[in-house]
Amino acid sequence: MELTLFIGTFTTLLAVINPLEALPVYLKLLDGQDQQAHRRVAFRSCLYAAVMMLFFLVFGRFVLEIFGVPLSMVRIVGGIILMRIGFSLFLPSSNGSVSDKVGVTSEQGGNIAFVPLAIPLMFGPGALATVIGMSTMVKLSKPGVISFFAIFAAIFATMLVTYLSLAYAKKILGRIGPLGIDAATRLVGFFVSAMGMGLIFHGLVEAIGQYGIIAK
Repeated sequence: MELTLFIGTFTTLLAVINPLEALPVYLKLLDGQDQQAHRRVAFRSCLYAAVMMLFFLVFGRFVLEIFGVPLSMVRIVGGIILMRIGFSLFLPSSNGSVSDKVGVTSEQGGNIAFVPLAIPLMFGPGALATVIGMSTMVKLSKPGVISFFAIFAAIFATMLVTYLSLAYAKKILGRIGPLGIDAATRLVGFFVSAMGMGLIFHGLVEAIGQYGIIAK
């Protein structure tokens, strides 16, 4: 169970973040910087994103209770968001490249590790929905603690892969090229859509059991 939860969270987060798609934006933001600067920004952006994921992993359910949102509804909405992101990755985009969507340039000031790298490229609606959706699997019990650490390990593994992808962005982009990134993006888009459908299914089953019509 915990291994399945780890693999599901890791693959979903990695597919949603899709570090390959973020490589052109990352290189554009750090145009002219040395390798040390590249790795420093990559580390900070991954750290910021990981901290926000852990925050919603720990306190996400409390936030839902404050607003009175059922966990089944979170799974359904999270699944819809993941399906939308998956379709946008799989189908040709008419809105331009990722860098055009976030509106960044190499001359942009401020902390680029936080915005736009950590938010919204790494920690966007898809990652938020995934973390909160997976947190609904954690029960307040001893097995639930193990499940919590499985999701925690999945977040750490995802950000480690993302960091390595950004730190060696030039080499990766030089080897696979734009066509390789496009093919990988479409592939992960398909799986993100499938994972989103899975969340919707589980949410509907739980909602029907909780609010289903009972024959009189």
